Amino acid sequence: MRVPPQPVVHDPARGLWLLSTPGSRYLLREDPDGSPRHVAWGSPEAVHACAPTAPASSFDGDGAADELGIETGARFGPAGLQVRFADGTRGAQWTGAGHEIDGGHLVIRLRDRRYPLRAELHYRVRPDTDVIERWTVLANDGEAPITVGRLDSAAWTIPHLTDYRMSHLVGGWNHEFQLRRTQVPVAETVFTSRRGLTSHHANPWLAVDDGTAEEDRGSVWSTALAWSGSWRVTVHRDPADRVTWTGGFGHEGITWTLGPDQSLETPVFAGLHTVGGFGGAARAWHDYLRRYVIPAPAEDRPVVYNSWEATGFAVDEAGQLRLAETAAQLGVELFVLDDGWFGGRRDDTAGLGDWRPYPGAFPHGLGPLVQKVHQLGMRFGLWVEPEMVNADSDLFREYPDWVVHTPQRDATELRQQLMLNYGREDVAQWAHQWLDQLVREHGIDFLKWDANRAVTDAGWPGHPDPDRLWIDHTRAVYRIMDRLRADHPQLRIEACAGGGGRADIGVLARTDQVWTSDNTDPVDRLAIQNGFSMLFPAEVMAAWVTDSPNIATGRSTPLRFRFHVSMAGALGIGGKLTEWTREELAEAAELVAVYKRVRGVVQHGVLYRPATDGHTAAVHYASEGGEGGEGGDEHVVIAWRAATAVGLPGPLVRLTALDPDAEYYDVDRQVRITGAAARAGLRLDLPRGDYASALYHLRRV
Repeated sequence: MRVPPQPVVHDPARGLWLLSTPGSRYLLREDPDGSPRHVAWGSPEAVHACAPTAPASSFDGDGAADELGIETGARFGPAGLQVRFADGTRGAQWTGAGHEIDGGHLVIRLRDRRYPLRAELHYRVRPDTDVIERWTVLANDGEAPITVGRLDSAAWTIPHLTDYRMSHLVGGWNHEFQLRRTQVPVAETVFTSRRGLTSHHANPWLAVDDGTAEEDRGSVWSTALAWSGSWRVTVHRDPADRVTWTGGFGHEGITWTLGPDQSLETPVFAGLHTVGGFGGAARAWHDYLRRYVIPAPAEDRPVVYNSWEATGFAVDEAGQLRLAETAAQLGVELFVLDDGWFGGRRDDTAGLGDWRPYPGAFPHGLGPLVQKVHQLGMRFGLWVEPEMVNADSDLFREYPDWVVHTPQRDATELRQQLMLNYGREDVAQWAHQWLDQLVREHGIDFLKWDANRAVTDAGWPGHPDPDRLWIDHTRAVYRIMDRLRADHPQLRIEACAGGGGRADIGVLARTDQVWTSDNTDPVDRLAIQNGFSMLFPAEVMAAWVTDSPNIATGRSTPLRFRFHVSMAGALGIGGKLTEWTREELAEAAELVAVYKRVRGVVQHGVLYRPATDGHTAAVHYASEGGEGGEGGDEHVVIAWRAATAVGLPGPLVRLTALDPDAEYYDVDRQVRITGAAARAGLRLDLPRGDYASALYHLRRV
């Protein structure tokens, strides 16, 4: 029986630390000057055979990559740590101050040679994941303030490859999570959000390979930052062909002050290496998130109905109840009342901040609607936007200084609203108080927590360290969510920011799912959901079936196609149900029932993205069990073809996760297929015409 290696081993004679995960090794060393330097990261065999760093010319320094880049010495790449002392001196010069190993947790302690600056580099590995968690703590042990211009969580370095390709996610509102792959240039490439949110435009996930990795083969190095505010990741490929990247919270141009006896801890910047290609990396991330990040990973996400696209701001009790009654008949399990229920909220110009039910719509408050929804057998959810306020609101008129603003600068309104400063303890306490009261008094089961604007005109009048806003606001959001969940164990939360503007492993540590995009067009959703799956598992991907033509694109698609796209994640419905035909309602109820039958496999299974003919997209979810002849007992395959391919045979999908020696029963078509045949290519039973789709539920015989 093979004995697993120790998670962290220290070799004092050579000044080395070795971190071991089930499928990878990470090796670093302490230089004679005390600086922690990278040695190797990859498969166990590759790390064991790694060669020493080649000497560099005097113009390039010594060639060894720092575990956290600093500004002193012959270092010319991006510095993850930038500090300035009171006398104007920049940068740190380290001396080792010892280390500590606690199981899989390594802490390397450093002190500056001449200034009262102290740092800790943290590493954590676990026996059941290849993900390595890293973060940094910086402390001021002196009496004078220290200015921090950059404090990254970690720097990552990969071995010398024949070439370098990076995969990342870009987009914007209504087209988030667009996967892009491009060669890493010999330059510095910066991925960032300066918006105070994770952002629609970029995501702090990155993967690098040598340009030959495929879906299920090839070495891939991948990282993700656990932070929901502004962030920056800088990739550096130098002329000697070494590739490193450094990342953490904040963006360029802001500084933080470390006062006497103050410290600052960064969020986790996690990384993993796999030889299983991009699919293997995605599956490793999904498994890690389920084991160590998502609060209730074993729970089935309920089938949701959300009223927004049906009613907009024209909300009243009678109309919501009619929608709830129809939703319950379809098999919906959670009814969510969206925007328009509070204050003077008849459009987006007023009411944010006045979190009281609008008397004209709910003359007796929310209680009667909540009670009736519960009587219909559904849970009740509510849309809130706690971080924002309209200028036309009682809250703003009473507390105008609560908003994020810079004195002597005109405030910028986005979506007719301003942002509250949760860095202020009184504002954060107010937010927690009304949210706690709302959930407690009304028996709220679910909050859709939205944030519909970025940070602008960022200031904190009167605060000695105003740029702390960029950190303190996000951490206050985390604390409020954590307190609500602790005080209300039944409460579940969806993270939303005008769609997918706040999707990261930081917010997922306290929420149950993410509203992936405001764009519910199923054709557009295929690319959005594919990019999303590079990091996030299906159960956190909220996906709605809405009306046709689609409100965002005007495209008309069949109800079956819309359902099949949404059934690849956490299924929701958001259409004008009271206007659906009897036939549409019957078909929807049937498809909801099918989803409930396969939900356990979709939401908790292992994702594979099988190869198709190029005209068709597909996902394959396998129940726990693995691949390579040990496939799970159940499989769900969903395939879509947006446009008819004339003159071509019906598309094939290759289900390589099936056991070639097993036989499977197709539950809906009531036929048997062999694993060997399906691995070679299952001929899809797609309807004729555009926007065709099919779902296969296979059980091992």
